[in-house]
Amino acid sequence: MTQPHASPTLDGLFRRILARQPDAIALIDPADKQRITGQPPARLTYAQADKAISALAAHFTAAGLPQNAVIALQLPNTIEFPLTILAAHRAGLVVALLPQLWRQADVTAALNRTGARAIVSSRWIDGVSHADVAMNAAAEAFSIRYVGGYGDDLPEGMASLDVAMTEEVGADFDPGVQDARRAAIISFDTTPDGVRAIPRTHLHMIAGGLAVFLESRVPQGAMLMSAQTLSSFAGLASSMVTWLLSGGTLALHHPFDEALLESEIRELGCDTLVAPAPLALRLGDAGLPARAPTLRSVIGMWRAPEQVAASTAWTGAPTGFTDIYLFGEAGLFGARRGADGAAVPILPGPHTAPRNQPGGTSAGEVLITPKGTLGLRGPMVTLAAYAPLPPLHAGTRPPPAPDFVDTGFAARLDRTTGAICITAPPSGVMAVGGYRFLAQDLQEWAKRLGQGALLTALPDRWSGYRLAGRAQDNARAREALSELGLNPLMVEAFRDSPARGDDSHPH
Repeated sequence: MTQPHASPTLDGLFRRILARQPDAIALIDPADKQRITGQPPARLTYAQADKAISALAAHFTAAGLPQNAVIALQLPNTIEFPLTILAAHRAGLVVALLPQLWRQADVTAALNRTGARAIVSSRWIDGVSHADVAMNAAAEAFSIRYVGGYGDDLPEGMASLDVAMTEEVGADFDPGVQDARRAAIISFDTTPDGVRAIPRTHLHMIAGGLAVFLESRVPQGAMLMSAQTLSSFAGLASSMVTWLLSGGTLALHHPFDEALLESEIRELGCDTLVAPAPLALRLGDAGLPARAPTLRSVIGMWRAPEQVAASTAWTGAPTGFTDIYLFGEAGLFGARRGADGAAVPILPGPHTAPRNQPGGTSAGEVLITPKGTLGLRGPMVTLAAYAPLPPLHAGTRPPPAPDFVDTGFAARLDRTTGAICITAPPSGVMAVGGYRFLAQDLQEWAKRLGQGALLTALPDRWSGYRLAGRAQDNARAREALSELGLNPLMVEAFRDSPARGDDSHPH
């Protein structure tokens, strides 16, 4: 179908590669997929992936999902994730990304917030029945009209997408019109004002991917290994969009097993690795680049960007290392480290990718706001999504919206170098790995556990914060939190400590 204009979409990028090299390998599953999801790992060429994408798109259309409807995805780091995103776009749908750690309470709130018409999940993700999470959340979201899933033994009422992927596409299937200027992806950010849905167009997504792709010098035709989950703007931009821009192969990994990750990198001959920065630096210290001679570029994702300046030097030269600073779902920027392996200073003002090179692509602008926080603006930043909330009282005017997004991260300028120093995360917002939540939520959930219960966040070098809990009966506390549909990080904060009996250790 003829597109309304020449601007590229994610599916458009995929089709360009398909036309050029249909028999090249496009996607590779994690080696431990059988353990994580109960399904054997697979690899697909571009032609095979295209066939699966079209079959899924036709299935979504036949299921009655209208153009521009929202379809929510909660999937593991397997090839089904990028296939379903591209299929949804080919069917003219908007994809809402649900993090793996979200359970029923978070999922239900997100479905209601976006008015989602469909949700897709996996039967199992690392021993947890996400199909049950999806079904239960869908029952509480009145807008949901379709539930689909991957895996065997799906609950009644959940359509099998493994079957749908193998069906022949009828001649009457008409792909949806894809407009690069319309919403394509919705992610969810936790701000001091609460959870916000952040819609982005294809152009926003490609801008984010270009910032990573160019700054880290990913080669054309890259063999890219991603240990970064796709369920956020940064995860999608650094992995899936970077893959589409390079026209190479995307191999996926669940970031649980470092030995398996190294084995896969060596076996596949990967030249690029995308991973959480603390994990990537540990691999460098352990000598991975010397044992993986094909590895040329490591992209480290910092969800706690205030930790970059104090991080250890990269010791894996000649393999290059690029720090990607993440600010929730607001945006990102990257800086490739120099020969000494140390993090480079970030100066305020416009920045390009590759950084500080003539003729580079505009990646955005970094500034210090009047509040002493870090602000972002540029082609990947969606200003409207972070606009001031409407006033509570009728007749009161909201404050004027700035032309930048305030990330909430405390920042200042170094008096000697003029570089930006990011000093602290947003006030009132906790981050445990990739999961962000309001600090006040900890107290609210602890109150439900009765008198004497404590749930708190402790600073952590690697993940920003870690959770610790204490209750009179930790087992009952875990059961109660699970029944409330809470994130497992909160539930597991009440694990029994072998050293102190009923006090749990931090998680």
